[in-house]
Amino acid sequence: MFLPPIETEAGNKSFEKFVLFEECAGRDMRDHIKILGVLNIIMGCLTASIGLVALTILGGVAGAITWSGVSGQDNGSAFAGPIISLIGLGVGAFFVLLGLPSIIGGWGLLKLRPWARVFTLIVSGFHLLHVPFGTALGIYGLWVLLSDESRMILTDRPRGNFPPLGYPGSSV
Repeated sequence: MFLPPIETEAGNKSFEKFVLFEECAGRDMRDHIKILGVLNIIMGCLTASIGLVALTILGGVAGAITWSGVSGQDNGSAFAGPIISLIGLGVGAFFVLLGLPSIIGGWGLLKLRPWARVFTLIVSGFHLLHVPFGTALGIYGLWVLLSDESRMILTDRPRGNFPPLGYPGSSV
């Protein structure tokens, strides 16, 4: 969208400058924000899938251990099966909860929500500890979200100067 030309004078020459708002740098940064949102969703889904795989594997191992104790021998399998099942549940829940903030932040960035910038900055700081892919994603996230263009795009802008709505038949 073009803003009206701004007239400036330099010596004897008068020339116009056109201000491009969200056309050049804004469009590129908007693309970076969308890419960051998609990458965060992918990273969150991969992390959550690790938890689901761990839950499935440890649940299967717990079932196999418990089933092997049916033969009548007392080798502690009736006690070990539920413990391994609880460990699998804990590991699975940990990884699902670890991936959830990335999914939420990525969704917020895709929808250009104002809260997503600060939320994803925090998530990007934690991604730095997730070597090697999380580190790259964290650095990219910090680069995108700390820029002035993304701050302008993701700020909570007023939606317009509309008068307050009143009830029908009443004066406001």
